[in-house]
Amino acid sequence: MEFSAWGAILLMFVGFAAGFLNVIAGGGSTLSVPVMIFMGLPAPIANGTNRIAILAQNITAVVTFFRRGYSDFRLSLSLAICAIPGAVAGALIGVEFQGIWFNRMLAVIMFGIMLTNHLSKNPAPSKNIVPSRIRLVIGHLMMTVVGFWGGFIQIGVGFLIMPILSGVIGLDLVRTNMHKVFIIGTYTVVALAIFASNLEIPWMIGLALASGNMLGGYFGARISISQGDRFIRIALNVILACFIVRLLVIT
Repeated sequence: MEFSAWGAILLMFVGFAAGFLNVIAGGGSTLSVPVMIFMGLPAPIANGTNRIAILAQNITAVVTFFRRGYSDFRLSLSLAICAIPGAVAGALIGVEFQGIWFNRMLAVIMFGIMLTNHLSKNPAPSKNIVPSRIRLVIGHLMMTVVGFWGGFIQIGVGFLIMPILSGVIGLDLVRTNMHKVFIIGTYTVVALAIFASNLEIPWMIGLALASGNMLGGYFGARISISQGDRFIRIALNVILACFIVRLLVIT
């Protein structure tokens, strides 16, 4: 496919919106992947190319959280390590993915997450949260499923990981996003390597998208910190509702 200057500008704008949504809640890849497919990329290649932007976005967000005093690399890394085996399996399937029922399946998952988010109590926004051992064990085990989905398609993975970090482990939503971007960034390195070794990834397209994702990820992390738990919860529910409607009306 031809890659023009206008195409690069479009991808930067789409990347900004996607990066912002991904860090605040999730679902940004439902913008970026379809745009690349519309531009002429086959679905598996668009899926793989998106990982370049995801990696750049999450590195930027991790650094932004860290500079503002939000980090727990020991827990982030242990959760990410648990996600990697699933990401490997998912990426190996993702290089061939063409399923027609994906939108419906994702809509059902999003509705379940929105319902869980609505029914759960807000965790206390303490800076000294110490999750119980059983919560940590269950949360780490569930990261394998998150890794599989992230390696497989990436779209909507934020909507899966947030209930695990907040509802299962018991973190407030700011720290949930702090860990989320580290975990996704880590397994994305592995997923991108698998896609790149099996498909011809258009790196210039990926880098154009990544430039927007990085900026969106930066502002997403800053707003996540400044606005806090209540804003993230409202944003999550609004974004989920919009994507559910969008997924269900697509034929």
